[in-house]
Amino acid sequence: MKYLKFGFVILASTGLLFLGACSGGTQESASSEKTEVAKTATDTTSKSETPKSDVASKKEGDKHEEGKEHSHGGQVVESGQYHLELIAEKAEKETHLHLHVQKGEKHEPITNAKVTAQLQLPDGTQKNLDLKYDAKEKNYTNILSGNVVGQYQMKVTADIGGEKVSGRFNFNQ
Repeated sequence: MKYLKFGFVILASTGLLFLGACSGGTQESASSEKTEVAKTATDTTSKSETPKSDVASKKEGDKHEEGKEHSHGGQVVESGQYHLELIAEKAEKETHLHLHVQKGEKHEPITNAKVTAQLQLPDGTQKNLDLKYDAKEKNYTNILSGNVVGQYQMKVTADIGGEKVSGRFNFNQ
């Protein structure tokens, strides 16, 4: 009887080891799939948060690489058929904000949008800005006075003929 119990314990332990080994491989591949999905999601979200246009995902990057003339070197957000690109240029005591609002695969400039930005400064204060179209520069622009050091969070909303388009950006100063 003693040997029977001992044999059963060994058999059960061996079975659990095999079961653990089999499910461990499944968990590993499942976790690597989750990691790849999370990495892809991070890549596409960081695209809108990371400076410079090199961050475009491969699908959207195909458009940009074929026609780099559409990129202006800023952060890009694709919102439906619209292309929003923010360039924040630091000056001595101010920051120049330039926003390109374009439509379609040819990235035709939109010149008649009403563009507003909600900006959160690094110290937590909020500012609302209206960006006006500059025909010479062919983008919407505004100057942010002051030079608080840190990360700025910015939500842009463009009203294009009654259609609302928005994008989120951030930049460091």
